[in-house]
Amino acid sequence: MKSILKFAIVALSAILLLPSCKKDSHPLNTNVSPVSSLTAPNDQASFDLKAGGGNVQFQWAAVNSTNPVLYEVLFDKADGDFSHPIYKALSDGKGVQNQATISQDTLNQVAKAAGIAQLSSGTLKWTVMVSLAYNAKLSSQSRTIAVTRPIELPTTLYITGSATEGGADASKALAMKQASLGVFEIYTSLQPGTYQLMDKVDGTGNKYYIDGQGNLQVGNSTTTISAAKAAYRITANLNTLSANVVSISAIGLYMSAYNSEIGSLSYIGNGTWENPKIPVTFYQFSWGRDQRYKFILHTSAGDEWWGSTNANNVDPAGQAAPYFYLVPATNDQWNNTYKFPAAADTHNVKADVYFQASGPYMHTATAFN
Repeated sequence: MKSILKFAIVALSAILLLPSCKKDSHPLNTNVSPVSSLTAPNDQASFDLKAGGGNVQFQWAAVNSTNPVLYEVLFDKADGDFSHPIYKALSDGKGVQNQATISQDTLNQVAKAAGIAQLSSGTLKWTVMVSLAYNAKLSSQSRTIAVTRPIELPTTLYITGSATEGGADASKALAMKQASLGVFEIYTSLQPGTYQLMDKVDGTGNKYYIDGQGNLQVGNSTTTISAAKAAYRITANLNTLSANVVSISAIGLYMSAYNSEIGSLSYIGNGTWENPKIPVTFYQFSWGRDQRYKFILHTSAGDEWWGSTNANNVDPAGQAAPYFYLVPATNDQWNNTYKFPAAADTHNVKADVYFQASGPYMHTATAFN
């Protein structure tokens, strides 16, 4: 009897607990309305795209939904219908915000995919798609933006032509040194003739010439040199499509203690200046003999001082290559100088300066009898 009663109590308890174990069931409502309006940028807004330029914000009205929705910005050609968009991007916040922040570099790639050439203008169309689960709705609105593409920054640049050391054979074009993104320079000589710059030696890339105002122009034209042969530094900035050309008459070897140049280096080709024999005598101070030196470039734009990366230097014996690297310096009499080897005192020095594209700018100073 007791066992029957116990069973009845357990069974009744189980029945009473059943309602509390049930889950509330609310089916997901996947209905979603399309974006009703696009708000920014203005329709037909224009953008002169720059490499590394600022971001552009695309904004639209948020949709009303009790469930989180996902937004995507779609881009297409001016005559496209978004059935095959050329680019899609989630909105900010991994797709939940009603705006998308897109870089000018990305817009440049979108424009490229749309067939807009470098340094040319064209139109892109954009709209927004909203989705909830498997249900996606394209806005009935679309807008256009007009974009002008920048030049695509190459990682290499060369100089060629009858005025150059490599001659008119493009396969022998001289490589320029990449100083920073989109900026190239070369120390070389030019003689009467013509030259141009190109980013590929096989002729498949862009070609450039420098016009009379110092601007870089894209095209097959050339720059003419009529002056006598001389050494130059040519700087090309593809970010701003500008160029700077200065002639270099000589490089002076400046000795700090004398506060004057003790020798002059002449250009011998391939970005190299040399003086095979400079007499050197250390200056006698009360504390000892001073052996510090650096260099002065005499250019058509004024004198430039070049010296060590170190404000103060030790004796060069046993030092690694970076000791001899050349960087722009101030005209301070003592700072950023090197030291001649001890054997140079009252002897001769062969001095060479190498402004070459293949490595760091540097110099050597070798003592001999």
